Amino acid sequence: QVQLVESGGGLVQPGGSLRLSCAASASDFSFSYMGWYRQAPGKQRELVARITTRSSTRYLDSVKGRFTVSRDNAKNTVYLQMNSLKPEDTAVYYCNAGSGGLYYNHNDYWGQGTQVTVSS
Repeated sequence: QVQLVESGGGLVQPGGSLRLSCAASASDFSFSYMGWYRQAPGKQRELVARITTRSSTRYLDSVKGRFTVSRDNAKNTVYLQMNSLKPEDTAVYYCNAGSGGLYYNHNDYWGQGTQVTVSS
């Protein structure tokens, strides 16, 4: 069973930056897409960013221009660089990977979640 292990969450002031990382436990297991969802208290989980093996990307409208998703296929790792953070970015961020495409999910794997809190 492949596991996704996240790191990099924490507390940051508005306008600050954080970088999340997510590594798959099996380096020889290939995911067609990797990315990040988030869930704030009382809200539904939403897709934040996704990247395919060919580096096609999609972003939630509210994070465009501030967040950047990238991946290292050799290490089976995905990153989320978050800049200009806002209080409304506060949520639990979940790593997600699967065998679907940029706009559809299939055979999803999930990380355990990492808390990101943006507050002064």
